[in-house]
Amino acid sequence: MGKVSGVFLLVGLCLGAIVAMLVVPRGGSNTPAVAEAASGAAAMSVEPEASEVPISVAAPPSASPPPKKEADPGEPGAIDPKGIAALNPGGQVSVVVYDRTVKKNTVSLQPDRSYTSASLVKILIALQALQDGAPPGTVQRMLSASDDNIASALWSTHGGAAIVTRWAAKIGLTGTRPPEDPGRWGDTRIIAADIAKIYRYVLDQAGATTRTTIMRALSGATESGADGIRQYFGIPDAVGDLPWSIKQGWSCCRGARILHTSGVVGKNDRYIVVVLTSQPTSTTYASGGKRVTDVVKALVPALGEP
Repeated sequence: MGKVSGVFLLVGLCLGAIVAMLVVPRGGSNTPAVAEAASGAAAMSVEPEASEVPISVAAPPSASPPPKKEADPGEPGAIDPKGIAALNPGGQVSVVVYDRTVKKNTVSLQPDRSYTSASLVKILIALQALQDGAPPGTVQRMLSASDDNIASALWSTHGGAAIVTRWAAKIGLTGTRPPEDPGRWGDTRIIAADIAKIYRYVLDQAGATTRTTIMRALSGATESGADGIRQYFGIPDAVGDLPWSIKQGWSCCRGARILHTSGVVGKNDRYIVVVLTSQPTSTTYASGGKRVTDVVKALVPALGEP
């Protein structure tokens, strides 16, 4: 019995050792497994505590670059000023685009450069004539067909050069001056920033009858002016299906050919667009008009609807 007991004791000790080896973890036994998993996870480092159970680390999906942000058509950064200037070689160009929704200029290029107004001054003549009680139909005809004879008659009747001085003070026009020769209303001096202000006044501050009369005339502008010059250059030829209302200006040739396009574009008259140009006298009205149209086409990305 003593020998048998000794044998049982020896067997018991062996079994105990085996159980201890199975139950007690070896120090660092998890580390190789984690390191191996990390090597397959794009060099991802995982350092678990010794008491953690072995884990597997799945490789993350390959990172793809964030989608490129599309340019906002309404951002002024979408417009290249140097590119616009290059569209009128040998001449000068000024541009203002005012967004009435966000209430700020979204494009501004040489807004304070001075030009002769040509027929753009007719908007001021219209404001004064309507205030003085002139027939709306007469004012509309002057604007829609850019009729110089009507403009001359209203200019003389309603104050001449004082019209410019009066409305410049009323609206806050900083670069608008009456002509040196009081009889030559088309030689009124203007800047693009002021023309944009005139449209803002008509749309937002003028009385309802005045606003309706002027805007109805501008939205109904005839393709040819009363003098036979085609006046759909610039805004009408450039903006496609967007609604527009315009007042154009042209004159020649006292040192330069003048071609201006101005008006409102878009739903609810959202954008005020003003493009003033002086061009070499060697250009024709047709070729000069195309230059102005090309400038407005370059501005179309700034006229995006939300």
